[in-house]
Amino acid sequence: MNDSPPVVLVPGFWHGGWCWSPVAEQLTARGIRSVAVDIDGHALRGRAMRARWARPFFDERSFATEPSPVARITASGAAAALADRVRKEGGGRPCLVVAHGMGGVVATALAELAPELVAGLVYVSAYAPVNGLPAGSYRTCPENVAEKALQLLAAEPKLIGAARIDFGDPERRDEIKEAFYNDLDDQAADTAMALLSPDGPAGIAGERLTVTEGRYGRIPHSYVTCSRDNVVPVALQHRFIKEIDAVSVFPTAVTELDSSHAPFLSRPVALGEAIADASRVRLEAA
Repeated sequence: MNDSPPVVLVPGFWHGGWCWSPVAEQLTARGIRSVAVDIDGHALRGRAMRARWARPFFDERSFATEPSPVARITASGAAAALADRVRKEGGGRPCLVVAHGMGGVVATALAELAPELVAGLVYVSAYAPVNGLPAGSYRTCPENVAEKALQLLAAEPKLIGAARIDFGDPERRDEIKEAFYNDLDDQAADTAMALLSPDGPAGIAGERLTVTEGRYGRIPHSYVTCSRDNVVPVALQHRFIKEIDAVSVFPTAVTELDSSHAPFLSRPVALGEAIADASRVRLEAA
């Protein structure tokens, strides 16, 4: 392993640390130590809802109305849990934190909470609510008009406390693939969809974060844009970059990928190289 800072890979809504496996392999091949984590409410840090498993007698009404078991999770709470993991993985060194999708909200909160733990931030088609608005408020902004995930919601988030999608619905399978994995082959997309958690905690998307130039703003940033993303449209990605630059001491380094919302699965080599580049920059600056 080289002397690059350890890399902590943070997934977004509905995903878990599993999605980073191809990228972790790329980083290992480059001598970079990395660990993929689950954010609160997802994968091994989540809780199962009863209605999800009520098959073959699946009840759509129960699925749409059962309160989410992860409804109480907030961005600041998830950031505190992530800080504990980053502190452990760094072993006294700050880590390069790579965040995808709504995981960017948690990473942003972490950077303000404990900037001493973060050598740099790499957003991968991620939400970065740095201007005082909650991430969920961007759903109605003009830059989000091409988004295709909200139409998949199976319940009202305010009612159940989560952004809930039935990833097992065979009638919406093609829509789910188009939203999340439009550049994956059918087998890979179906495998990924089978691993997704149904609930993204509304408390993460709904919390207003305050970031400051003296804490968050002094952490170097990179942003990997995904031009074929139908969950976080590229226009919204560029809005986040502008808003980051407005509060940051450092300009955001941008890497563009021709990818869906899942470059960790469809473009792991290119994404691994982008993360390695950011790691090298952090090493040279240390």
